[in-house]
Amino acid sequence: MPILNLLLALFVGISTGAGIVISQHFGARDREGLSTAIGNCIFLTALATLLIMIVGPLITRPFLELLGTPDSIIDWCTDYLKIYFYGIVGFFFYNMLSGILRGLGDSFTALMFLLVSAALNVVLDLLFVAKFSMGVPGVALATVIAQAISAVLCYWKLMSMRDLFDLSLKTMRLIPAMAKRILKIGIPSGITQAIMATAGMVVQSLTNSMGETVIACNVIVMRVDGFAMMPNLTFGQAMSVYTGQNVGAQKFDRVNQGVKQGTLIAATFATTITLILLLFSPYLFRLFTSTPELIDLATRMIRIMAVGYICVSVTQVLGGVMRGAGDTVSPMWISFISTIFIRIPVAYGLAWLTRNELNPHGQPAALFGSLMFSWVMGMILSVIVFSFGKWKKKMRLSMAQ
Repeated sequence: MPILNLLLALFVGISTGAGIVISQHFGARDREGLSTAIGNCIFLTALATLLIMIVGPLITRPFLELLGTPDSIIDWCTDYLKIYFYGIVGFFFYNMLSGILRGLGDSFTALMFLLVSAALNVVLDLLFVAKFSMGVPGVALATVIAQAISAVLCYWKLMSMRDLFDLSLKTMRLIPAMAKRILKIGIPSGITQAIMATAGMVVQSLTNSMGETVIACNVIVMRVDGFAMMPNLTFGQAMSVYTGQNVGAQKFDRVNQGVKQGTLIAATFATTITLILLLFSPYLFRLFTSTPELIDLATRMIRIMAVGYICVSVTQVLGGVMRGAGDTVSPMWISFISTIFIRIPVAYGLAWLTRNELNPHGQPAALFGSLMFSWVMGMILSVIVFSFGKWKKKMRLSMAQ
C-alpha cells in the first residue's frame, strides 16, 4: 500500500484539483468553462494512465527490496503490484470521473458505483482465489476488473448529464490555461498525498523489521482503519465541493456557515466510530483472521489510534474548505510537518526507547502511537492556519484566475 499510495498520490491530487475547478465553474453556471475543465480532466487522466503503466512495473521490485520486504512474501507483492499497474486505467478513470460527478453535486452515484465495485471485487476474489487457485495475482486481477467496471459506470452516468456541459474532441484537447489551473490546485494536493505515502514507506521499513506478526497486524489494522477513516476523507471532499460551488456562485457567507456545520457533523461521525473501535474492535478483526495472538495485538494497536480519528475529522473539514477555496498549499505544509517532522521521528524514537530482548527493534505500539500523535498535531496546526485566513483571500481570487 505505501508503494501504491506514493505512485498514485500525484494523480489523486490532480483529481482533487479537477473536482475543485469543476465545482467552481458549476457554481458559476459557466457551461463553457465547465466543458473545458471536464475535457482537460479526461485528457490528463489518459496521460497519467500511460505514464504509470510504463513506470510502475519497472520500479516495483526495487522499491520492495528497498523497503526490506521479507523474502517469503516479496514475489507475491511483486506480482500483485505489476498486475495492478498494468490495469491502472480503471483506478485512474474511476477517481477522476467520480471526482467530476462530485464536483457537479452528484456524490451519491459515485458511492453507488463504488459499492458495486466493492461487491464485485469480493465475488471475483472468491472466484479467482478459492475456485481457480490463482493466489495473490487473482486478488490483483479482481481489483483491476472491479475498478474498470466502476470507471465505465461513472462515464456512462457522466454522459447522461450532458445537459450541463459539452463533451467532444474539441473540449477534450489540451487547453494549457485550464490544465495549468487544474494542476496548480491539484499538484499541492498530490504532494500532500505523496508526503503521507512517503512517511508510510519509511515507517513500513520499521514495521518490516519487527517481523511477520507485526506486518500482519499492520495489514489488518489498516484494513479497519480504511473503513474508519473513510467518513473523514469524504467529509473533507464534501467540504471542498461545497466550498468550490459557493465560491463559484460568489456566496462567501455560506462557506462560513458550512465550516461550522461540517465540523460538527464530521466530529459526530468520528466520535461514533471511535466508540465502536474501542468497544468492538476484536470482533472486527475476526473478519480478517482467526489467530488469537494477532487479534489481541491488533485490538491493542487500534485502541491506541482510536481517539485520533476525531482529530482527523477536524483536519479534513478545515483542509477541505481551504482546498475548495483554492488554497491547496496550506494543507500541503500541514501534512508535511505532521508526517515528516513529527510522525517519522516519533515512530523511530519510540521504537528505540521500547527495545528489549523480546522486541529488539522496538514495540509495535511505537508505530501506531506515532500515527495518533501526528493526527493530534495535524489538527492543532490546521486550526492555527485556518484561523489566519489565507484561504479567504484565495477564495475571493480563485474565480478571477
